Amino acid sequence: MTFVRTLLLIVVTALAQLAHAVQPSILVVGDSLSAGYGIKPEQGWVSLLQQELAQKKRATVINASVSGETSSGGLTRLPTLLNTHKPHIVIIELGGNDGLRGQPLNIMQENLQSMISASKASGAKVLLVGMQIPTNYGPRYTKQFKDTYPKLAEKNSVILVPFLLEGVATRSELIQRDGIHPTAEAQSIMLKNILPILLPMID
Repeated sequence: MTFVRTLLLIVVTALAQLAHAVQPSILVVGDSLSAGYGIKPEQGWVSLLQQELAQKKRATVINASVSGETSSGGLTRLPTLLNTHKPHIVIIELGGNDGLRGQPLNIMQENLQSMISASKASGAKVLLVGMQIPTNYGPRYTKQFKDTYPKLAEKNSVILVPFLLEGVATRSELIQRDGIHPTAEAQSIMLKNILPILLPMID
């Protein structure tokens, strides 16, 4: 009987280790919106996502977001991130700083395309997070910027979150004094914009 119990313990332990080993990993490559600028790190939507998934042991989250990051910076860092973490899913949340700096949209699009291609080539699924910029940049530029994300998603057959700040951007009480970055209270809304789209990718 002791031998049987020991054998069962070994099997259960091995299965638990195997389940942990194959637990999906999610790499978030973003800018200040994902880095949690102006708030405590644990309050950011990525940290909330990490807590949500960790409780249910569904996935691990690596936040490689950097405040002020552009699509060019993200593209430069991505190969090392992919090689180091070997993620199952890559969330790309970049482009906002490109738009706010008025950079040529064709360059931003090329950078995001290269990031999508590199992520898929590594074997990872891609979740592309859309962004919008204020209308004072002109209707033509603003529309072209917004349209970049669904066009890339369709071209590459990747999943799209249409707008990370949906339900946040138009509510001044959810924006910090700088007029750009969401408050801590806004982070749960941002997570709700991501989670229903992300969970099927994990499953």
